[in-house]
Amino acid sequence: MQDVCEHAPGNSAAWFVSLPTGHITNFQQFSRLFIEQYIVNKAPPRVSYDLFDIRQYQGESLRDYLNCFGAQMVRSPAKDEEMLVYAFKRGVLSGPFCEALIRAQPATFA
Repeated sequence: MQDVCEHAPGNSAAWFVSLPTGHITNFQQFSRLFIEQYIVNKAPPRVSYDLFDIRQYQGESLRDYLNCFGAQMVRSPAKDEEMLVYAFKRGVLSGPFCEALIRAQPATFA
């Protein structure tokens, strides 16, 4: 178990050292305790509706908004193009571009 301390990432070595001597008796127990300790720190999986939270802020360029939306879109499990376009349109600030989107009614990003 000494090797675990030397090669453990981040705070995991400190967690391991803080356990009482003899607390862990086998690898299965160590695995279970480690997972219980660190699984709560794992980011929750992305869901499709997260894209509806992305908004273009006042003063943010359309390019910056598009880059932000695109970065989130590739991480999203959503593959329905129509839903992706709808989420994008909902986040765009009112103005000439938004009005053009309303008139054109695009169904894809192509």
